[in-house]
Amino acid sequence: MNIFKQILPSKPRFKGISKWSRVTCLSFLHSSPTPSVEVHSPEQEVVIALGSNVGNRLYNFNEALHLMKKLGVQITRHGCLYETQPAYVTDQPFFLNSVIRGVTKLGPHELLAAVKKIEKDMGRTAGIRYGPRPIDLDILFYGNFKINSDALTVPHERIWERPFVMAPLIDILGLAIESDVVASWHAFSKHSGGIFESWKKLGGDSLIGRDGLKRVLPVGNHLWDWSKRTHVMGVLNLTPDSFSDGGKFQSVEAAVSQVRLMVSEGADIIDIGAQSTRPFASWISAEEELDRLIPVLEAILEIPGIEGKLVSVDTFHSEVALETIKRGAHLVNDVSGGQLDSKMLKVAADLGVPYVAMHMRGDPGTMLSDENLQYEDVCVQVASELYLQIRDAELSGVPAWRIIVDPGIGFSKNTEHNLEILMGLPTIRREIAMKSLAVSHAPILIGPSRKRFLGDICNRPDATQRDSATVAAVTAGILGGANIIRVHNVRDNLDSARLCDALLKHGRALS
Repeated sequence: MNIFKQILPSKPRFKGISKWSRVTCLSFLHSSPTPSVEVHSPEQEVVIALGSNVGNRLYNFNEALHLMKKLGVQITRHGCLYETQPAYVTDQPFFLNSVIRGVTKLGPHELLAAVKKIEKDMGRTAGIRYGPRPIDLDILFYGNFKINSDALTVPHERIWERPFVMAPLIDILGLAIESDVVASWHAFSKHSGGIFESWKKLGGDSLIGRDGLKRVLPVGNHLWDWSKRTHVMGVLNLTPDSFSDGGKFQSVEAAVSQVRLMVSEGADIIDIGAQSTRPFASWISAEEELDRLIPVLEAILEIPGIEGKLVSVDTFHSEVALETIKRGAHLVNDVSGGQLDSKMLKVAADLGVPYVAMHMRGDPGTMLSDENLQYEDVCVQVASELYLQIRDAELSGVPAWRIIVDPGIGFSKNTEHNLEILMGLPTIRREIAMKSLAVSHAPILIGPSRKRFLGDICNRPDATQRDSATVAAVTAGILGGANIIRVHNVRDNLDSARLCDALLKHGRALS
């Protein structure tokens, strides 16, 4: 089944509901914001909305982000990416919408001139109001100021009536109010609960997934609606020393045969790894890793039936990520979250592909040290440490709408920690949401498949005998909010995913 939808404008149907955490009371926001003024400050925090429904919408977004940086806006946060039905003038293609948060030394009218220049340079003409456009950039907030002039009104006067603006605006906030500037943005909403209450009154999280407002993750020139069901990532190890199937798939023929099997059994994603990350494994160079990967990758991409599937490369080397994506892989799965190669985050940003950021302390050689296994609250600390890694990724240019979150089961965790994570995925999302709602909405990937802790619990020293325990583990994870499961046995775990999806759908219908 093809899991993509073209990124060029279209009129799709939507299903499903995504959940969102709320703060219900912000009583300290009753005070009025600063009166209308013109501002000349060394640096201000700003919020800018983006929309596009002409041409390659995602390219337009990427180009607008590039030009904003070039013209003096340092982007610090990105909302999620939404495909939305048009408002006001409805006879036009669907939009992509999001919001960015950043800092700039430009004055408000200088900033207005900059965004208007970007719109013009990208081909926007006067046209009809609310009509089609390659890019639309609106200044929502400028510092903690109100601005009223013939050319500019801030806050933007139509924020509160537009779900396609409010949804990504919420995303660039956290449930915790971290600064006076953010508090002032909440105060602009004129509700005691700030922007959160305004969003709730508009319809809130119940709007997400309905016909006309869908959260999506871009892959190449396609949009992936990952929220409709659990997706299965099949594991292909090209290493001679993998804990589960080391040496079985080193030849191109054996690797291709295994991928054919996983595709026939229903895998959505094939995750290829040529660098062992088992505890205490020896590292190989990026060159050796590529020597293992490239022939297999090229052969896999020629398999009939691979169209519509994703190919992921499991690597922490930026050079490997760069070369494999150039040859047709779709996403980067980095067990280090950018910590083992200083160039990885910049490369991931430049490649413009989805990036799996996994939690691990240390490296495969040190991750099980006494120091790295010390947690007071594993879910809270994993969430905090993962968020910091993802913040680094965002500041390097990887938008939140390209992030996939992996709490790193088995990596710098003991058996108890792994169990707590499997049962505590809602806690991880909630803790991340305190700092960034966009990151808390990212798809969660879990990889418990055949891990040692399952063998310890079930008395199965042979990794290949742990598939039943794996099914139980992924079942717990999916019911707790996992969106992608990384497994060796695709068939049995797909059955688990289908049943869990049916249970979750039934539960939503009852509620």
